[in-house]
Amino acid sequence: MNRLLSFVPIALVALIFGFLGAWAFTLTPLHGSATRTWLVENPDILPEMAQALQERDSARQLAGIRGEVENPFPGAVLGNPNGTVTLVEFSDYGCTFCRHSVGDVKKLIAANPDLRVVVREWPIFNGSEAAARMALVAAKQGKFAAFHDAMFASGPPSAATIAAAAEKAGIDMRAAREQGVAQDVTYELQKNHQLAQQLRFEGTPAWVIGNQVIGGAVGEANLAKAIEAARKSPAK
Repeated sequence: MNRLLSFVPIALVALIFGFLGAWAFTLTPLHGSATRTWLVENPDILPEMAQALQERDSARQLAGIRGEVENPFPGAVLGNPNGTVTLVEFSDYGCTFCRHSVGDVKKLIAANPDLRVVVREWPIFNGSEAAARMALVAAKQGKFAAFHDAMFASGPPSAATIAAAAEKAGIDMRAAREQGVAQDVTYELQKNHQLAQQLRFEGTPAWVIGNQVIGGAVGEANLAKAIEAARKSPAK
C-alpha cells in the first residue's frame, strides 16, 4: 500500500479518501465495513480513481472556455491545421522545458496525422515577450512553424536570437515592425495569460488535450496517451 501511495499525489489521495468517507457514511455499518475491506484488498483502484478525479476537475476548469482555448491565433498551429484531435500548448521561448518538448511534439505530429497543435504564446520569462510577438507576426505571415523551430534552436530570447530566427524563417521585417505591436497581437498575449490563470497553470509548458489539463514537460509517452484518450473520448 505504501509503495502504491508513493505514485499518487498526496492531495489526490486525501481527496479520494474524503470522497469515499462521505460516501461510506451514507451506507449502513455493514455495507461501510464491506466497502472498506474491498478497498483494502483492491488498492490498485486508487490510480484509476485519481485519474478520474483529475479528468473531472479538468472538465470543470475547461467549462465555458474550451472554445477560446482551442481556437488558435490565425496561423499559430503546428501539425494538421484541419486535424480532428487538438493538443493545445502554452509555451514560452525562454523556457528550457518548452525547448526540450519541441522534439516530443514533432514526434507526436509525425505519429498522428490527425493531430492539430495549437500553440498559445504565454511569455512569462524576462525577455520572452518580444519573441512571442515575433512568433505571432510569423503566424500572420504564414511562417509560424519555421520561426517556432528557429527560435527554440537559437537559444534564450534576445534581440540577436530573435532577429536570427526571424531571418531564418524569412519574415518580412518591415511589415513586422507594425504587425508586432498591433492590437490583435497584444490582445492575444493578454488573453493567453488570462486563460492560463483560469486553468491554474503555474508555468510552461502546459497542455490541454481532450478533457485533460496537464502542467509541465510530461514527455512524449504521456502526451501520446492523452491524445489517444482524447481520440477515443471526444471532449465534452
